[in-house]
Amino acid sequence: MNIDEEKLYDVIVIGGGASGMMAAARAGARGLSVLLLEKNKRLGEKLRISGGGRCNILNAEEDERVLLAKYGDAEKFLYSLFAKFGMKDTFSYFEEKGLPLHVEGLKRAFPKSNKAEDVVNLLEEELKKDKVEIKRAVTIKNLEVKDGAILFVQAGDIKYYAKEYILATGGLSHKETGSTGDGFLWLSKLGHNVVSPTPELVPLVSCSAWVKALSGTSLSDTAVSFYVDDKKAFTVKGRVLFTHFGLSGPLILNNSGKVADLLHTGMVTARIDLFYKVDHGTLDKLVVDIFDQNKNKELKNILKELLPEGMSKGVSLLLAEFFDIEKKVHSILKEERKELVHLLKSMPATIEGLMGFDKAIVADGGTPPEEIDFKTMRSKKCLNLFVTGDLLHINRPSGGYSLQLCWSTGYVAGSSVGEIS
Repeated sequence: MNIDEEKLYDVIVIGGGASGMMAAARAGARGLSVLLLEKNKRLGEKLRISGGGRCNILNAEEDERVLLAKYGDAEKFLYSLFAKFGMKDTFSYFEEKGLPLHVEGLKRAFPKSNKAEDVVNLLEEELKKDKVEIKRAVTIKNLEVKDGAILFVQAGDIKYYAKEYILATGGLSHKETGSTGDGFLWLSKLGHNVVSPTPELVPLVSCSAWVKALSGTSLSDTAVSFYVDDKKAFTVKGRVLFTHFGLSGPLILNNSGKVADLLHTGMVTARIDLFYKVDHGTLDKLVVDIFDQNKNKELKNILKELLPEGMSKGVSLLLAEFFDIEKKVHSILKEERKELVHLLKSMPATIEGLMGFDKAIVADGGTPPEEIDFKTMRSKKCLNLFVTGDLLHINRPSGGYSLQLCWSTGYVAGSSVGEIS
């Protein structure tokens, strides 16, 4: 057995994602000897694809109570954490290190470069500057525990020793980036309870042909009502993205959990209102005006004048199920026009289910917050263990909240290792 005893590290960080890199850099900046172990060939694989490659680095909500309320039942645990390294601290951290940020709608902050790669590069520079030793393509096969503490971690035939350990392996979202749930198994071995993960913030699968025909098209502001067996369950408003498999975008992702619950009770239909800000009567008058200006044209050829940009192809496909869209506008009966208006305000998409972990922005599961001291991120079950990021069972919406949790827990863990508990 090859035992790496040339150096007893102050801390070993397992996982080179957002929280792991932040924790390692912070511990290194404090002068501690740090070893970062990453199973991929590159650090920050999930970070590189976050925000569609732009990286929604945080949510710039300045009212801390409003911000923390987004974390649901975990809110009460997070005040001490954010007091040590909150949103404003995170914003300053990246800007002061040369990564300017800009804030868009819903207070979502991105690098001004709109490149997630720049976030990874900054953190890698910090690790280098702070003399963090990094070993990539390392698969941990065992964490040895003795007397309630981790003795060593083992990769292949090599054992790595440290005084303290930070577990930052991530959850189960985007398995292609290495998030395969190993950390949940280790948490359980180390004495923690582990809530079984389920995909959170995932797109919806729809079999409706008109939806798939609009793949890549988005509606910046629309209303979607969800029905179970033709009975309305709830309505939400916001941005929707049409994909080749169904519906996505912030509005859909943030309500996927509620839709999942509906799917257990009956057939679910999403009805999209393209003109939710006006009533049926007002929309009917708009349609009449457009019809009057295009009396000799076919219905299919005037849709671009009526619909939001990019929607005519998919809407034509849907309308063709109910109308003769090659019919001249002047031949359309009043009853048919009324039906057209109704359809534009209630476009039906059958929901078959949700995408799985491979498409999840976030997966819940992990150790309950009650088992962690959020002033330090130290485990209450294992003497020399700290837990960060997606290994914590904390629900949160899309919009920068997940990465903020990674930055805060990673920074505080890196600030707390090496201190007398």
